[in-house]
Amino acid sequence: MNTAGHPEATARRGLELTPFRGLRYDPDRVGSLAAVTSPPYDVVVRPDGLLHLESADPHNIVRLILPQAASPEARNEQAADTLRRWRAEGALTADSEPGLYVYEQRDGDGMLQRGIIGALRVSDPSEQVVLPHEDVMPHVVADRAALMRATWANLEPLLLTYRGNGATAATTTVVERTAEQPPLLSTTTEDGYCHRLWSVTDPDDLARVRSELAGHQALIADGHHRWATYRTLRAEHPSPSPWDHGLVLLVDTARYPLRVRAIHRLLHGFPLHDAVAALDGHFRVRRLGGPLPRAMEDLAEASASGNAFLLAGDGAFHLVDRPDPALLDRTVPADRPRAWRTLDATVLHATLLAHVWRVPDDSAAHISYIHDTAATVEKAERDGGTAVLMHPVREEVVRELAQQGVTMPRKSTSFGPKPASGLVLRALDL
Repeated sequence: MNTAGHPEATARRGLELTPFRGLRYDPDRVGSLAAVTSPPYDVVVRPDGLLHLESADPHNIVRLILPQAASPEARNEQAADTLRRWRAEGALTADSEPGLYVYEQRDGDGMLQRGIIGALRVSDPSEQVVLPHEDVMPHVVADRAALMRATWANLEPLLLTYRGNGATAATTTVVERTAEQPPLLSTTTEDGYCHRLWSVTDPDDLARVRSELAGHQALIADGHHRWATYRTLRAEHPSPSPWDHGLVLLVDTARYPLRVRAIHRLLHGFPLHDAVAALDGHFRVRRLGGPLPRAMEDLAEASASGNAFLLAGDGAFHLVDRPDPALLDRTVPADRPRAWRTLDATVLHATLLAHVWRVPDDSAAHISYIHDTAATVEKAERDGGTAVLMHPVREEVVRELAQQGVTMPRKSTSFGPKPASGLVLRALDL
C-alpha cells in the first residue's frame, strides 16, 4: 500500500512502528543467550523439543511461551509468576530508553536476513494495513490471549513482510548502517543460526523509519494467531492503552527475501493403511522407497503439474497426485479465486480431510501441524498415524491472495527464518 499519487487515499493510515523499552536477558545472569532462546511457540515439537529446551537452561523462554501445569489457568499464572521472578532477580532487565531494534540472522550457507523490531499499531482488517493470508483457530487465539493477559507482555515478535524499495529504502538504510556498529548481543543457536541485535534510538533515524513505513502495508508471514490475539486484547481495553500496539519484526523482502516452506500434517489415530485405501478411485497413489530427501524431490516434481501430497507412517512413502476432477468440482468451494481453489492446502482440507478421510481439522486430538519434515514422519511411524507432507506455496501467490482479501487454509505456509524467541520481549508496564 503506497498511497502516493492517490488523493482519495491520503487519510489512510499505514504501518505505525513505535519504539519501546525492550526487556532482555542479562548475559551475566544466564548460562548463555543461546541456551535461553527458543523457536516460536508453535514451532516447538512437543514433548521432545519442549523438554530439550526446558533442560537447556532454567531461564529458557519456553517456560514463558509454553508453560507446563495441570490446567490452562495454572499454566498462565505460572508464566506470570516466572516472568515477575526473573525480572525481580535481574535475569531479565529493561533497556534504559525506548528504541526500535535491528535484528539480523545468518546461517552457514550464506543466508542473511535483517529486519526491524518494534511495537506496531494494531489495525482492523478493513484498513488493509496488515494482511493475513491464513485462517486462525479460535481456541489457539483464546489460549494466547489468556497468556498475554496473565503476563501483561508480548513474549515473542510475530513476523511481517513488506515490499520496500530494496537497498535505497530509508528503513533499509537505517538497518544496514546500524548493523555496521557493535551489537547489543550476538549469539549462535544450536541450529547454526547467528543472531545479532542492535537498538535504534536516534530521533532522526526513528523519524525516517516512521515516515517510510507509513506508506506501506504488511503481509503476516508468521504469527496469524498472535496478530488475532493482539486484536482481541486491543478490543478489550479502551484506547489509549499499551494493548493498542503489538510486538513485531518487519522485514523488507525486496531487500531480504524470505524462504517459504510447507507446514506438514500429522493425523492422529488414522493409520496410513486406512488413508491409502480410502484414496482408491479418487487420487493416483504410488509407493516410493525413499529416502526422505528423494521422496520430497518426487513430491516437488509432481506438484509442478497439479495437486500432490506425500504420505508416510509405515516406513515407506506414498505419492498422492492426479485428483479426480469431478471430485474436486464437488468438494472445493467455487466462490473463491482459482489460485485459492487449486492450492494443495485447499484440496487437502476441503477434499481429503472433509470428504475422503472424514478427519476433523479443528481439533488437536485429530491433527497436528508440524514444520519439521523428518519429525512429522518419525512421529507418524512411532504413533501409528498418517503424515501428510506438503510442498510449499510461492510467496507471490500468498501475497496476491492476501491483497484480494482471500485467506488460505490454516497453516498453509511457513515463512522463515523465523525470529528466535527470547532475544527481546515487550513488557506492557514499561
